[in-house]
Amino acid sequence: MDYKETLNLPKTEFPMRGNLAKKEPEIQKYWEDISLYDLTQEARGDESLFILHDGPPYANGDIHVGTAYNKILKDIVLKYKNLRGYLCPYVPGWDCHGLPIEHEVTKRLGDLRRFDVPEIRSKCRAHALEFVEKQAGQFKRLGVLGDFEDPYLTLSPYYEAKNIEIFARLYEKGLIYKGRKPIHWCTHCVTALAEAEIEYEEEVSDSIYVKFPVVKGTGEIDDFDKPVSFLIWTTTPWTLPANVAIALSDTLSYAAVDTGEEILIMADDLVFPVTEIIGIKDVQIVKNDLRGSNLEGTTCRHPWKERESKVVLAGYVTLDQGTGCVHTAPGHGQEDYMTGLAYDLPSPMPVDDHGRFTVEAAPFDGMLVTEANPEIIKDLKSRGLLMASGTIPHPYPHCWRCKRPVIFRATPQWFITVDRTDERGSLRDEAIESIKQVEWIPGWTVNRIGSMLEARPDWCISRQRSWGVPLPVLYCEQCGKEMITKQTLEAIRRFIEENGSDAWFTHEAKEIVPECPVCGECGGTKFKKDENILDVWFESGISNIAVLQHRSGLRWPADLYVEGSDQHRGWFQSSLLLSMGYQEKPPFRAVMTHGFTVDGDGRKMSKSLGNVIDPKEVYNHMGADILRLWTATSDYSTDVPISDEILDRMKETYRRIRNTIRFLLGNTFDFDPVRDSVPLEEMEEIDRFVLSRLQGLVQRVTALMDKWVIHQAIQALHLFCTVDLSSLYLDIMKDRLYTYAADSRERRSAQTAMYLILTNLMSMIAPVLCHTAEEAMQSLPEAQRPKKSIHLVDWPEPDEDLMDPALEQKWSTLLSLREEIYKRIEEERKNGSVGTSLEADIKIYAEGGDLELLQDMESELPMLFIVSRVEVGDLAGYEGAGSAGGEIVVEVVRAGGEKCGRCWNYSDTVGEVPGHADVCARCAAVLETTRP
Repeated sequence: MDYKETLNLPKTEFPMRGNLAKKEPEIQKYWEDISLYDLTQEARGDESLFILHDGPPYANGDIHVGTAYNKILKDIVLKYKNLRGYLCPYVPGWDCHGLPIEHEVTKRLGDLRRFDVPEIRSKCRAHALEFVEKQAGQFKRLGVLGDFEDPYLTLSPYYEAKNIEIFARLYEKGLIYKGRKPIHWCTHCVTALAEAEIEYEEEVSDSIYVKFPVVKGTGEIDDFDKPVSFLIWTTTPWTLPANVAIALSDTLSYAAVDTGEEILIMADDLVFPVTEIIGIKDVQIVKNDLRGSNLEGTTCRHPWKERESKVVLAGYVTLDQGTGCVHTAPGHGQEDYMTGLAYDLPSPMPVDDHGRFTVEAAPFDGMLVTEANPEIIKDLKSRGLLMASGTIPHPYPHCWRCKRPVIFRATPQWFITVDRTDERGSLRDEAIESIKQVEWIPGWTVNRIGSMLEARPDWCISRQRSWGVPLPVLYCEQCGKEMITKQTLEAIRRFIEENGSDAWFTHEAKEIVPECPVCGECGGTKFKKDENILDVWFESGISNIAVLQHRSGLRWPADLYVEGSDQHRGWFQSSLLLSMGYQEKPPFRAVMTHGFTVDGDGRKMSKSLGNVIDPKEVYNHMGADILRLWTATSDYSTDVPISDEILDRMKETYRRIRNTIRFLLGNTFDFDPVRDSVPLEEMEEIDRFVLSRLQGLVQRVTALMDKWVIHQAIQALHLFCTVDLSSLYLDIMKDRLYTYAADSRERRSAQTAMYLILTNLMSMIAPVLCHTAEEAMQSLPEAQRPKKSIHLVDWPEPDEDLMDPALEQKWSTLLSLREEIYKRIEEERKNGSVGTSLEADIKIYAEGGDLELLQDMESELPMLFIVSRVEVGDLAGYEGAGSAGGEIVVEVVRAGGEKCGRCWNYSDTVGEVPGHADVCARCAAVLETTRP
């Protein structure tokens, strides 16, 4: 007889192999067919609203693995909160303006002189909208749910007009001003850059020591009979044409060093290292303990210009590098600029927009600043002013987009002031105070945002580009004075809202503001438009106001922002500053920060290194759930590694979880929870034990998810699947599930436990393995599916009735013993005494409480140990070796009796029942009850 046909073998449509690349699109099609996102919104009440505000990625190219990580992490958060009973509207957004898009488009266009601004903007718009559509499809392929039919786009007229409204409010409050101060300037992209658009890379720069001869000294250095010069050190020789001063410290001592032919002034503590570098062997200090305050006001001669270079005092002068005498060019540095303001110094700017010297920098006019250093050094040497030259590696600012070195350059720009004060204090102070009201995840990140706010300069919000929201400023054609009033700003806002920002570049000023006031400076009545645009960080920074306060069903402030750690100086900061300036409250209640994606060795991903992981290739071959599992198992508080090896490990982790679910599905195929569930008090102990363990798991996973310790929550789920279930409970249950009568109380008890475990697991993995959880639920009989989708069910709650700590303790003792028995069986297997564990009989000798426990459970022990027979005896009567008091002694012998042809246990009852010659009595009884 083929006994296989008499066994209750697993049956399920849930396959062992996920084939996710093929299956996931089918599941996503089902979600679209049932309008799953809309159903999630209808299933929850407004009183449970949870708002995660999406930081807009650039609509500029396909997604990369970092973008995928960010979007998946957000989706996990939202799916979890939704299952927990929250209404979680998710409006994805895209940053559609700015340099990244314009840069990409202009690369394709070639010679831009063939195109006017409206043509360039038209092509930028088409490019942005193309990638909004592409990225939306790629995000949905990752399993992300959201309102992709109506996202927020920074190029929409309403959104563009909101920029003007917020600009107007900040201007009215005195927070926006026009000034000429040094800012980061990219000569390749030809635009100003904000601090958030700067990346620091290692650069090798020229390092030179230059003399500035004294023309008119103070009493301290007037009595020398040799020429006197201040010795400066700089790593930017190209900024010397703009020099107007030499900064000293009023806290350092300075020395006069006799070189034989002249006197050099430098910091006292730096004399010996500096003289060694410039080649002075016989150092003669003719005067020391000179105070910077006594040298202030000294006049030196500029190397080329017919102008003075004054000696001033500044607090930033240190002994870290150089000579203690700092070359100062207010047009080329923030600290220099502040010193220039303090001393009312001129601020020459002999460098044009493209990084070429103007005639003001003669004899170097026409040269690119990046090429001028060798000529400047050569010229200084010919004039006898160069004392030494070399090179030095150091971090240098680069443009985030073109990756080329930038310069500091003073140009007229529009700024948001962070230090101008009113009755509430400064914007900086308000922002720093407000971060105390926000939960920062991880907690230490509050220090990062705080230090960046403390150190940040005024925010340059104007850009010299074409693709963006225009600066809402008019200028008098007659005198050049800006015209900016409530009337003009409101007219511009209305015009943009009605026509879009493209119309700014195709209409005259009088069409935009037909009733413009006369110029207060000269009485002029004709005006021209500002051709610059707003910084895109301003655009994205207002998104919380433009989106959350505009759309029905949303709420301001956001409950959560989730972005990478670079956004502490980017979007987190711009959102915070604009929100504080506009409405004096932070835009978020909590901010979660994640690290950067790096390769398996911790290196930044780069095509040149060949270590880039394309998320599209991953989900097209392995499936999006593998990427989602990688996201969930990664500790987002640090940089997040990814590699082919790491993804292979994720596949193995996924396989274990999937196989656990498959086993549960397969062995509950004939179980109806309404009809077949066994009451708790009638369930087998081990079933009650595992259900108690399940409640602890639900408690732990929920607590970890509530604290957003997602990787530990997934680790707990994985361990439960692999250790508590696959390696223990499910392995033990196979005999009862397969060989007992289908509707026996013992089998139904196991199925009752397994069904509860299955439904709990499906819910708990759904935020991460969203496709697999859906597939599992759809594999249930239709009548047993609680909702149309797993993403419409409720997160499980711990059931106190199922919690039994005493039972868990009891079974933990038994399971510890099981470990020891398995070690002994393995030893006998190696010796060849037994093959499978069912070929073994076990004899256990114990004493005290252990003896009582084992005797009480003796009939259950063969099932627990998966052996054919277990005998329990008193250790006191044991006469074998190793009978020391307090021990449990285990003997493993080959099973007696015959092997049952149906359950494979060895039993003395095989063949006892007439008509069943090769099965045990237990199996014979089952066959009798199922015989047709």
